Amino acid sequence: MHVIAYPKLKKFAEKYPYTKNALDRWFKTLSKNNYENFDDLRRTFSNSVDQVGECVIFNIGGNKVRLIVKILYSIKTVYIKYVLTHAEYDLEKWKTECNR
Repeated sequence: MHVIAYPKLKKFAEKYPYTKNALDRWFKTLSKNNYENFDDLRRTFSNSVDQVGECVIFNIGGNKVRLIVKILYSIKTVYIKYVLTHAEYDLEKWKTECNR
C-alpha cells in the first residue's frame, strides 16, 4: 500500500516520542502489504482496527494512539487523516469527515 501523508506520523512522534516505534511498525506493515478490503486488514491487525463510515481507525501503541485513515483499496492507497491521542480521539471531532 502507498501511504500518503507520512509527515503527519513523524510530526506526531516528535511531539509524543513514546509513540515512534508503534507508528513505525504500523507504517512498515501497511507499506509491505496490499490489502484488497477491510477483511484483509482485519486479518493482519485483528481487533486493533475498526471501520467508521468512510474511515478506518487503527488502535496503535496499546490504546495510546488512534490513527484515522481513508483507504482506496482499488489503487492501494492509504490517506492519513488524523493521528490522535486517545483523549483527542474521544472528543470525536474527526467523525464529521468520516461520516460524509
